[in-house]
Amino acid sequence: MNTALANPYWRNFLGSSPDWYKKTIIAFLIINPILFHTVGPFVTGWVLIGQFIFTLALALQCYPLQPGGLLAIEAIAIGMADPHTVFHEAEANFEVILLLMFMVAGIYFMKELLLFIFTKILLRVKSKKVLSLLFSLVAAVLSAFLDALTVTAVLISVGVGFFTVYHKVASGTVFDDAQHDHTTDDTVKAENEADLEQFRAFLRSLLMHGAVGTALGGVCTLVGEPQNLLIATVADWDFVEFFLLMAPITMPVLVAGLLTCLILEQTGVFGYGALLPPKVRSVLEEFQAQENAKATPASNARLVVQALVALVLVVGLALHLAAVGLIGLMVIVLLTAFNGIVEEHKLGHAFEEALPFTALLVVFFAIVAVIHEQHLFSPVIEAVLAMESSVRPAMFFLANGILSMISDNVFVATVYISEVKTALDNGVITRAEFDQLAVAINTGTNLPSVATPNGQAAFLFLLTSALAPLIRLSYGRMVIMALPYTVVLTAVGLTAVIYTL
Repeated sequence: MNTALANPYWRNFLGSSPDWYKKTIIAFLIINPILFHTVGPFVTGWVLIGQFIFTLALALQCYPLQPGGLLAIEAIAIGMADPHTVFHEAEANFEVILLLMFMVAGIYFMKELLLFIFTKILLRVKSKKVLSLLFSLVAAVLSAFLDALTVTAVLISVGVGFFTVYHKVASGTVFDDAQHDHTTDDTVKAENEADLEQFRAFLRSLLMHGAVGTALGGVCTLVGEPQNLLIATVADWDFVEFFLLMAPITMPVLVAGLLTCLILEQTGVFGYGALLPPKVRSVLEEFQAQENAKATPASNARLVVQALVALVLVVGLALHLAAVGLIGLMVIVLLTAFNGIVEEHKLGHAFEEALPFTALLVVFFAIVAVIHEQHLFSPVIEAVLAMESSVRPAMFFLANGILSMISDNVFVATVYISEVKTALDNGVITRAEFDQLAVAINTGTNLPSVATPNGQAAFLFLLTSALAPLIRLSYGRMVIMALPYTVVLTAVGLTAVIYTL
């Protein structure tokens, strides 16, 4: 094929991604079958994990769905995993898929209320330290009783709202300019560039405090994270019993996490400490005043409906009246019906944010299927189970934490709790030892996994959201900003496991 004919195909392949990135993905696709037939599936499986993390790390160069999907398709094609295993992994996480499809879309139709509330909070709380603590604490409390992904969706929606408001003004246009493209800085005026960059840093720090907050709260209760419910079901714990068993570890970790938040804002290290620029504050105040001035009975009615549906949402999630995704679908129906959003094209916008990530998550399940079928984590599990009972809880905490940084923490928890349940059933460990190890598994999969976006679904959702490129939140930057939290949460959690279990 000559160069003239080949060029269009090359240009189309992975779109506007850099040439070096395209060549790297092609190299991966060439190397993997060779490795599979030479060094075997176990080594190739670990190489595949590294390659998939590479696509996540460079999410701003190319959305990971396409390169990660190509790697997953090839892995299944050469026999590293069976398609039925991929389906089983997706089926096991069907509630998470439903959540992403419907709950995130439901939050979209609540954005007027969210922007109204959070604008008031942002403008009234002048101290950045207090504001950061508020974001972290509210995210923690909500995640303990609702769901970390739902809370993250709220944070993303608010972040995009704030950024869009200022970006319009920085570009010399008005608040009501529906045609403005906030994804490019081409029209931003030179005198506003410094303030825009500082505003980006301000939003990045708030969003990261909030994201870590979802992990601090999510570990505490039976419903906070998907693996919590899984572990509680196997261990036969109810809501109160789960909370009390976890509390000796989760409460010190919560306090340590909130103190870390304050220290990071005070010292300004690891990308934290950026203040809200005075010019941006003025713009947001002007925006709020304009919104208040142009309020009509119809717009006020929309806010009332959104507030009532938000109350229904909180009650529904707190009482677990249905699967989270189904409650999200109910939210969509209620908000659109009572606020008059009945055109199909207006409904479609709500799903633009969630569905690409939902597809990426299913691709991730394909990688998890490879981990499962090739028993990539088995050596670690067997080594930990072979240790003395006195050191097992601490080693389980660390092993689960490290593996959750690489893989899906739900998968890691599933594998470990199954092995521990088998050991209990076979009389290898006592019920008391089982309870200790189950607590170590739960805290291990929830706390150290904040180290990387692939460790926490909420972090991965934030990384691949529409907000991440707007505020320049890359994989590497997330890892750096999460590092102090990772160290503190892991150290405090491990200490608590050693001295309380």
